[in-house]
Amino acid sequence: MNVLAIGASKNIGYYSALRFLDAKCNVTFMLRSPSVFDSDETIHSSYKGDALVESDVKRAWDEALTHGPVDLVFSSIGGSPLFSLRKGIFISPGNLVSQAVLNILCTMPKQSPQPKFVTISGSGLTHRGHAALPFPLKRLYATMGIPHKDKLGAERAIAYCAGWKWDTETDGPGDDFMGEGWKEREGLPAAGTLKGVLVVRPALLTDGICRADSKDKAYKVQEEEIGGWTVSRKDVAHFVADAVLNRWNEFSDKIVNIGY
Repeated sequence: MNVLAIGASKNIGYYSALRFLDAKCNVTFMLRSPSVFDSDETIHSSYKGDALVESDVKRAWDEALTHGPVDLVFSSIGGSPLFSLRKGIFISPGNLVSQAVLNILCTMPKQSPQPKFVTISGSGLTHRGHAALPFPLKRLYATMGIPHKDKLGAERAIAYCAGWKWDTETDGPGDDFMGEGWKEREGLPAAGTLKGVLVVRPALLTDGICRADSKDKAYKVQEEEIGGWTVSRKDVAHFVADAVLNRWNEFSDKIVNIGY
């Protein structure tokens, strides 16, 4: 497979990319700081770019296309969390993930079949998801309004292009957050035309080991809310690679939750 990885300098994106490389895939990394891989001998193809700049994302697609049609774009973009007494936990800019996903969608090459698209979101973000959380996590998640709103914005953009139902009154975010006229952006797939998408909603992430490497059924994956506590980033990466390489027909065009 020919893979374009955006936001994969560390954590879920990096661990997933290593699994794709182990499977003999070609992986092109788009990174704000390619120097993070200077001492990493496993990474050979990286491109400097900012996912908030549409032209940079377009050039990343073009770089990946030099290796043939792109089979998969994998986005694990996320900002480093900050904290203030007024805002709680936040990222800067506050629309980092949603605008990056819109840039990916608007610059996606017009090829057949479309590239598969996998993106990392989070559990407990929607009204139903929050209700299913253990009570202590509800209190923690209540402090993470801006990052969670941002991820919901990315999900809303994908839902619009894929033709999935989305209740903006219940879950938001509104067009004021998404950007004026975002549905009319040049290049954005028309409603209902985006196929081959997988949105992954992990439970609270940890830096634990990959349990799935040593036992079967190490984590749960389902469309229904799991209401679990945690899952390791390495186990999420295990699922992403397994879903793309071995079980795509099972998970394509779905939003799934993953946790212990």
